[in-house]
Amino acid sequence: MHAFLTFPAIIGFVLLFNSFSDTFFLIYGLTVCVLILYQGQHYWKLKLFRLTGKEFDQKKNLAFFRKSKVYNKILIALMPVILLFQLYIGNWEIRPENLMAWAVFANVFAVLEYLNYYVLQISIDNMADLNYVLKHKKLKRASLAKDLESNRI
Repeated sequence: MHAFLTFPAIIGFVLLFNSFSDTFFLIYGLTVCVLILYQGQHYWKLKLFRLTGKEFDQKKNLAFFRKSKVYNKILIALMPVILLFQLYIGNWEIRPENLMAWAVFANVFAVLEYLNYYVLQISIDNMADLNYVLKHKKLKRASLAKDLESNRI
């Protein structure tokens, strides 16, 4: 829902009341969030398909996630460049109208979402997750990361 409704609505709201040049970094971070959230939604949909016996093209989807992982890294690496661009077009000033705190938050959230899906499971969704963290004193490896390594979804 967030990938298709919440974040696009936030982007529309921001653009309705603010100039694009003042919110470029914020819009970038929100857009990266949408892309990564879509990938997560797609991954869990495929896991549901597997549980219910519904057919899907595993090879095609593995290729999608491998490519997405590379593109995500590029988008994350561009975040400092986009920040500098935002500062440049704003005459190196941080003003209330450029929503810089929200922009930093959105970009950090995108990075955390990437980590949550492709590296470590940051979210603790249930007691089993909490018990794992307490027992092992570390976060679990992300399910998508394990599935990509084992060539299965």
